[in-house]
Amino acid sequence: MPEAASAPAARATIGDSEFDRDTALTPRGPGVYDIDISAGWTIINAVNGGYLLAVLGRALADTLPHGDPFTISAHYLTASRPGPAIVRTDVVRTGRTLSTGQASLFQYDDEGREVERIRVLASYGDLDTLPDDVRTTALPPAIPPMDQCFGPEDGPAPVSGSSAIADRLMLKLDPSTLGWALGSPSGKGEMRAWFGLADGRDADPFSLLLAVDALPPTAFELGLGGWVPTVELTAHVRCRPAAGPLRVSITTRNLAGGFLEEDAEVWDSADRLVAQSRQLARARLR
Repeated sequence: MPEAASAPAARATIGDSEFDRDTALTPRGPGVYDIDISAGWTIINAVNGGYLLAVLGRALADTLPHGDPFTISAHYLTASRPGPAIVRTDVVRTGRTLSTGQASLFQYDDEGREVERIRVLASYGDLDTLPDDVRTTALPPAIPPMDQCFGPEDGPAPVSGSSAIADRLMLKLDPSTLGWALGSPSGKGEMRAWFGLADGRDADPFSLLLAVDALPPTAFELGLGGWVPTVELTAHVRCRPAAGPLRVSITTRNLAGGFLEEDAEVWDSADRLVAQSRQLARARLR
């Protein structure tokens, strides 16, 4: 009798996935939340900035009367570590269609002193109430089909050390932006990829905050290596994404004084521009 085929793994759903569990907060009191920052979203020993932005984004969604982030700006003050953290939120203003709040994430240093890691200011609304009218000159990035792109599993790690976050992402990079992995960076400062969560969970506004900061840094295609820590990141969520994989395009046009900007666009399976971001990051110059 032939051996029965194993059943395919079930896809995770929004609200019931590793990403949701790892960004969930426990209310301690009004505007105060506890969370254990997961080591699963680290590269080397650094916690990914997009994951942290999603954590603070969810705290503000719980605090404010509106549930969807429209724009969120974060300043990364000190490096976060896996482990316990406290998030404090404040309501700045509430209106009929938009509400604004601020949030900070704190951890304790080795001497037991509270240290602020990140501070954000954000405006929230309801994406489902936005008009359908779209007038744009933006076009989706031209990325080869997914089976012609390459993921972290297809080559060596981009940096030495732990790449735990790679196990939680479905990331397929455009071969034309992979010169750095072959020792021949293009010098163009571009990175493009198909993006999703490894457990199959579809995208929502909070995973879009992860998507804008989840690709390898464009500094690799400029011929630089090592960690590229974010100083400031502003993300705009433009609409609720359709089911299916996302396409992410990131470009850098100027590296000067040891800093570079990264402009990101995120497109959904319906060819809609669902998120944009700009960040300023430090680059390690050789």
